[in-house]
Amino acid sequence: MKKQYLIFIFLFSLTVNVFSQVSIKDSSITTSMISVSYGYYMPAGDMVKRFGNSSSIQMNIDLKTRYNWMLGINGSYFFGKNIKESLFDSIASPGGYIIDRLGGFADVRLFERGFTVSATIGRVFPFKNPNPNSGIVFNLGLGFMQHKIRIETIGNNVPQLSKEYKKGYDRLTNGFLLTESLGYMYLSNNRISNLYIGIECMQGFTKNRRSYNYDEMRKDDKKRLDILFGARLAWILPLYKKPPKEFYTY
Repeated sequence: MKKQYLIFIFLFSLTVNVFSQVSIKDSSITTSMISVSYGYYMPAGDMVKRFGNSSSIQMNIDLKTRYNWMLGINGSYFFGKNIKESLFDSIASPGGYIIDRLGGFADVRLFERGFTVSATIGRVFPFKNPNPNSGIVFNLGLGFMQHKIRIETIGNNVPQLSKEYKKGYDRLTNGFLLTESLGYMYLSNNRISNLYIGIECMQGFTKNRRSYNYDEMRKDDKKRLDILFGARLAWILPLYKKPPKEFYTY
């Protein structure tokens, strides 16, 4: 799925073929943009019962029109290490330890892992400075969210947490995603210092996709509302061509 997503991003970037020579300083332009960003999020809804705060790395490909509409696709990978659910009570000793195959205490580590993919539409509300292409940006998005608890057994010597058994504990969850974001986009006149900073809220309408939770001894088929709210900082690479600086007369 990740390979197909990367191919889709590449093909999308090729179709956004806006290479006309423009002056960003003087007028609103049509341009494609690639951006890479870092985000920090707090959970809410059902998500707060499972995870703590998390970080995110995201890549966007956007098309900004001369009429200040924004169309784009993006993918993010989010991660954290604050796991709130107790997973191993049924296989742990009275002291809370998991015993490995050698009779010692196993080193088991838990992490939050997830990703989102979405398509967005938005609007730029420009300021006069530094140019008509910078300003407040509001975006709405539709997509897909997935997350799980990553279980690492150091040394891989815990039979009760083999690759197949981990699936009964990892809470693999996914579903439909809505996103809203509000921020400020700065496109410089020299095309070098281009930044975005803003806040974002994601709502995942998800379900557990595992057939059985071993620790709960049941199937979890409840509908979930997984919410992430936080801030994002992005570096933007616009793909328009600059007009020539020299003019020739004959």
